[in-house]
Amino acid sequence: QVQLVESGGGLVQAGESLRLSCTTSGRTFSDYDMGWFRQAPGKEREFVASINWRGYTYYAGSVKGRFTISRDNAKNTVYLQMNSLNPEDTAIYYCAAKGTMWTNDVFSRPNEYPYWGQGTRVTVSS
Repeated sequence: QVQLVESGGGLVQAGESLRLSCTTSGRTFSDYDMGWFRQAPGKEREFVASINWRGYTYYAGSVKGRFTISRDNAKNTVYLQMNSLNPEDTAIYYCAAKGTMWTNDVFSRPNEYPYWGQGTRVTVSS
């Protein structure tokens, strides 16, 4: 079992940046593939970015080139650096984890991740 706690959300203006953090506890962090998802009001939860145990990454088209996912295994933390934010990025951002299968695959579907944080709210004003 792993516990996840997100932080770093807030209110910013369009064009600004934020860095989200997700710190885990309970199990060896490097044994997990990690993902970031978001859910805007009235919309379904959607994939943002993922990083596997080897550091391979994958991004949703809407954030590619603006967002960067990274992990620090020594700190049991995964990050999401978000640049050039726009109002369409407004959502609650969730961190998710799945036990790795030690492959090169990266995962983008919510149902592939059994462990979730409580979310952190990001609001981007125009």
